[in-house]
Amino acid sequence: MATPVRADITHKLSSSIQLQVNAAATQVERIGSSFSITGSGVDTTDGNTASTISAGTITSGVYSPGTIAATQDVPGASFSFSQQYTQADAVATSAPTVGTVGNFSTQVSTAAGTKDTLAGTITSAGVMTVTAGGAGTVATGQHVTELSIQ
Repeated sequence: MATPVRADITHKLSSSIQLQVNAAATQVERIGSSFSITGSGVDTTDGNTASTISAGTITSGVYSPGTIAATQDVPGASFSFSQQYTQADAVATSAPTVGTVGNFSTQVSTAAGTKDTLAGTITSAGVMTVTAGGAGTVATGQHVTELSIQ
């Protein structure tokens, strides 16, 4: 008596092509103002009041410190005085436009992709053809063969 043979065979084929045309995009980063002042052995004035550091003003989201003057406490004695100011980017009144330079410290713009010759085909025989497009496009072809024997 012959022994029966048991075998499960699964064969899968899969092909795909993905075509992508990227949209225009602009990414920006706005920095804020910062102001610091340090010192020892000095008196400060904002021009109006002694021992005062001006609160400054804010216009269009940009801080502008007032003028600060420092006077040595004891003439001829040692002292230190330092001030630092970083000006902010103004608050934008409209969205950035691709390709134009805005009022931001960091700005990256990418134009929209162009289809041009972007194309892809798969024949019934599984032959795949992928043709590159213009700038800002992606074409991906994939063929997967799976054979499972148990």
